Amino acid sequence: MLPNATIRDILRMYRNGEVSEDEAAGALEGLRIEVLDGMARIDAGRSVRCGMPEVVLAEGKEPEAFAEIMLAQVKAAGRCVATRLSPEHLDALRARLPPDVRMEHREAARAVILSTGDEPVPPRGGTVAILTAGTSDIPVAEEARLIAEEMGCEVRTAYDVGVAGIHRLFSALKDLIPADVFIVAAGREGTLPAIVAGLVDRPVIGVPVSTGYGYMGGGEAALASMLQSCSVLAVVNIDAGFTAGAFAAQVAHGGRRE
Repeated sequence: MLPNATIRDILRMYRNGEVSEDEAAGALEGLRIEVLDGMARIDAGRSVRCGMPEVVLAEGKEPEAFAEIMLAQVKAAGRCVATRLSPEHLDALRARLPPDVRMEHREAARAVILSTGDEPVPPRGGTVAILTAGTSDIPVAEEARLIAEEMGCEVRTAYDVGVAGIHRLFSALKDLIPADVFIVAAGREGTLPAIVAGLVDRPVIGVPVSTGYGYMGGGEAALASMLQSCSVLAVVNIDAGFTAGAFAAQVAHGGRRE
């Protein structure tokens, strides 16, 4: 992708021989936008431009409108992901699914993948390790896992290894040590990411999860704890599995370009 280039810039550079035909085509593909009934702007070039899939957030959308957006997205890009699905969103999508579109429902992640072909996501290199403090954190972790896999990473997981039984963590880490980056999801007081960051020599991304109740419940205590960590870690927003997975994949790829 050519940085900050307009279509006119790309055409001019190609005409002047400054870029190849493949470079120009890739750049134009990355700028492609399709408007759906004045309701949504389908970003069909995100994967080319940013190296990550276009992900539709189902939450807050009417089920019928959501289904139309998803079908327009898969038609434009060949593959797309939706997160934070309700049963009503899933029903609306199933009712409108054409025979040439495949749907994979990831129940644990509250997500679906639509595709128009049988080809798997090509591997791009890099391994992402994902840990959770408790089982209540798994939906957020699975959302992160889905996104990292959609970006071509190998993903390894270890769930329910939190500080309430810290001895569970050490044996789980043995299988994850070769990973390039760690995602650690935790609710309540959110201690686990700081502990993991003090044990491994790879980047750690903390994901506060909206479990917990009472004073600073709903993930607020976990977020504050991670931000105050004396171990070195990056922190995303509460329940931000998509952000954690996408960022981890970029780190795992090590800046490699196609």
